[in-house]
Amino acid sequence: MWMRGGTSKGGYFLAEDLPSDTAARDAFLLRTMGSPDVRQIDGMGGADPLTSKVAVVAKSTREGVDVDYLFLQVFVDQPLVTDAQNCGNILAGVGAFAIERGLVPARDGETPVAIYMENTGQIAVARVATPDGEAAYGGDAKIDGVPGGAAAVPLTFKDTAGSSCGALLPTGNAADVVEGVEVTMIDNGMPCVVMRASAMGITGDEAPEELEANAALRKKLEAIRLACGPMMNLGDVTDKSVPKMTMVSPPTSGGAIGTRTFIPHRCHKAIGVLGAVSVATACLTPGSPAHDLANRGTGPERNLSVEHPTGEMTVVATLDQAGVVTEAAILRTARKLMDGEIYA
Repeated sequence: MWMRGGTSKGGYFLAEDLPSDTAARDAFLLRTMGSPDVRQIDGMGGADPLTSKVAVVAKSTREGVDVDYLFLQVFVDQPLVTDAQNCGNILAGVGAFAIERGLVPARDGETPVAIYMENTGQIAVARVATPDGEAAYGGDAKIDGVPGGAAAVPLTFKDTAGSSCGALLPTGNAADVVEGVEVTMIDNGMPCVVMRASAMGITGDEAPEELEANAALRKKLEAIRLACGPMMNLGDVTDKSVPKMTMVSPPTSGGAIGTRTFIPHRCHKAIGVLGAVSVATACLTPGSPAHDLANRGTGPERNLSVEHPTGEMTVVATLDQAGVVTEAAILRTARKLMDGEIYA
């Protein structure tokens, strides 16, 4: 099944329908997407990392969990398939897909689907609109980066701190200096390196195309990323899609923070779901380069609007008495696009 999940798009497969051998599976998925080729002309990919994604879903045997979800990023211009990260956007379609495939019985009205994210061992709950006991996609919920409205899919994340790196702040510091730039290395569901846009010689409100064309910026970002990889317990990240590189700036549209994110070599037209959670958490971390730039709000529940090139994404962060983020929720939408057979 091909679905849009959040601001991404990709193929959703039952695990039993894919080769059990990893190499054979990856070869099949590369053929499916048409990689490696910058146009992906011989496959289903859309010539962009955001449209070259895969969800592998299976009924779960874990207590309190409905389905297991493995996210795979298929590179566009390299023969690579990686499971080094989660994807909260593709996650938005997993609940509906599970209902469509009979893995989860639908309730009348709304069906919560508990999803085990195999990439990091964390659990998310998606609430899927199911009027008359069927997954519904039409509605009035709107998210920036997607035209029109759709049925709301609220996603709640718990216990995501250190999901890939072993700790929320893998170096133990709110800030470190890497390649002469102050950064926060953080993982609250997505490994991210957060730095001030001004420290990278930009304002932070440039168009993604302008930033991608800035060879000096890209070279400096990659040098920082390669240096941060081992410090974040990710090892050599040369051929990995993490960490994401987010440059933050003061908000310009009434939000909490402005962002421009490289994922890692293309500038994101928006921002990833779990990337937004990690960046919002950095905003709430004293000593982070993002902390003093952000409109952080007050109280045990904070609505942080993370601005990005095509709008914003609001993270609802719940804090404990010590000010530590214990839960994060985000509103996404999804839509079924095609159900059929892939020839690869």
